[in-house]
Amino acid sequence: MNTFLAIFTGSPESMARWQALPADEQARRMAEGLEAWHAWVDRHRESIVSLGGPLGRTKRVTAAGVADIRNAMGGYTVVQAESHEAAARLFENHPHFAIFPGDGVEVMPVLPIPPRQG
Repeated sequence: MNTFLAIFTGSPESMARWQALPADEQARRMAEGLEAWHAWVDRHRESIVSLGGPLGRTKRVTAAGVADIRNAMGGYTVVQAESHEAAARLFENHPHFAIFPGDGVEVMPVLPIPPRQG
C-alpha cells in the first residue's frame, strides 16, 4: 500500500457563493454535509491513515522571515491505496465539494525520504 495526502481546496469565490445562501439553507446543507462526510469516513475507514482536519490561517516561513499568506488549502486527510488513481477515486463526489463550498480535493503521493548519503 502507498500513502497519499489529500488536500481539500476552496476559493474565495466558492466561499462567497456559500455565504450568499440564506442562513436556513446554509444550516440545511451543513447538516446534510456533515452526515455525508461521516458516511464517507465510514465507507473508507480501512483506507484512512489520518482523518486530518480543517486548516486555519497560514504563515509562510522563508529566508526573508515569516509572513501571513492566503492559499486554497482548507483541510487534509491521509489515506492508503494501491495506486495514485485508486487514492484519487476515494474522493469522487466527496461532500467537500458536492455539498459544502469546497472546490476540489488534490491527492498526491507521500514519497519516502531518501537515506543519508555516506
